[in-house]
Amino acid sequence: MTATAAEDPVNELRDHPPVSPLVADEASVPFPVICAKIHDRITTFLTQQNVSPRLKNVQAQTKIALDVISKALDQYTLSELALAYNGGKDCLVLLILFLCALHSKGLTRSGSNNNPEPIQCVYIQAPHPFQEVEDFVAKTVKTYSLSLLEYAKPMKEAFADYLHDHPSVKAIFVGTRRTDPHGELLTHFDPTDHGWPKFMRIHPVIDWHYVDVWTFILRLNIPYCVLYDKGYTSLGGTEDTFPNPALLGIRSSTVDGSVNGTNGMTNGTTNGEGASKYRPAYELVDDYEERLGRDR
Repeated sequence: MTATAAEDPVNELRDHPPVSPLVADEASVPFPVICAKIHDRITTFLTQQNVSPRLKNVQAQTKIALDVISKALDQYTLSELALAYNGGKDCLVLLILFLCALHSKGLTRSGSNNNPEPIQCVYIQAPHPFQEVEDFVAKTVKTYSLSLLEYAKPMKEAFADYLHDHPSVKAIFVGTRRTDPHGELLTHFDPTDHGWPKFMRIHPVIDWHYVDVWTFILRLNIPYCVLYDKGYTSLGGTEDTFPNPALLGIRSSTVDGSVNGTNGMTNGTTNGEGASKYRPAYELVDDYEERLGRDR
């Protein structure tokens, strides 16, 4: 899937300068407040009219994803739900949508003494993780009040251990999209395959395209991992992940004079020597070029 120049995320952002960052480093915001802020910003986005075909599509996909999450919240309690979260762009979008849905359902103050139940997350760490990813995961855990358990082992074993450690969990939200490996035949709700630990996989963003993800992130000004500003488009570990060769070359677009000004949580500089030779991840528009920087 490709987008025209008039519909790519950077042009969308140039036409509509970014609002303030969704969250900021310097402020510790109570969980119900940040969920309300997320809900307000998404509601504003969804009610915008006379928008481009690209934005209209993202609005539609956002509504579908929120409906899937709402159905999951009707079917399961918070203690039965968890999110697979590794700091990547897809699960970041999923997290923001989940927090929006919690506000809509009135679940941000559902625990004892009016304190929110923790948002249970499982982080399956790459064998050789980037420090930038580790730092971003740690920052978002603090920012969004996540209860995260980390497992440095293969996915099947990690999920088995997580379910052993959290036996109440019956379903896990996953940020898989249809163009990801093994994503082609998935639906919004899929039980795990034979031989895997048993839980329901929930895929709210399964039908989002790569450019949809970045349009959503940029339009809402959601802080993201700094590696995406350095040409990385799919994050694994340091031994199998590299800047995407499709983004090699002089940057084609700027936003208010600085493409990195959209990333509110991290330092958007590309390196200590000036501009990177790789353009940022959000300038890629073809789904099937997303993993060109991955060995597997």
